[in-house]
Amino acid sequence: MCDQHKFVFEFDKAYNHQLIEKFEASPAHPLSEEVAPAKIGVYALYWKDRLVYAGKALQTTLRRRLTEHARKIRSRRRMSLEEMTCRFLEIDGSWFVRAAEDALITHYNPDWNLSGFGRHDPRSGRPGIRPCKWDEEFPLRPDFVRPKRIGKSAPQG
Repeated sequence: MCDQHKFVFEFDKAYNHQLIEKFEASPAHPLSEEVAPAKIGVYALYWKDRLVYAGKALQTTLRRRLTEHARKIRSRRRMSLEEMTCRFLEIDGSWFVRAAEDALITHYNPDWNLSGFGRHDPRSGRPGIRPCKWDEEFPLRPDFVRPKRIGKSAPQG
């Protein structure tokens, strides 16, 4: 008997399709420190209206992660925070957050995801370690003063 009579529900394809549909329907916001809720989920950053980075907030919150990115971008040359927008989705459940991040990265293939942009520490690296591609393309402003650490807040919900 041939395989054409067998149905296998492909959960990952269904999830990814619905996620991308919902994500693209979500509003874009200017990237700022208080743009997102203190919830877990996924997000994407746009530079000059082009999706350049997709990430997740799982051990932290969307608000904290987007605040980290806003501060990092504000500290760099060759770009400005005014050129940045973001989208995000609150998602319940760690498996679903991980799956959603993978779906965004697979679907959009953002330039900055393999560049070193997502590192939490906005410094050029440790002694003896070469700076990442993103740090070389967007070096720190000479007048940059490292801000105080953002207090760790537990995700709600």
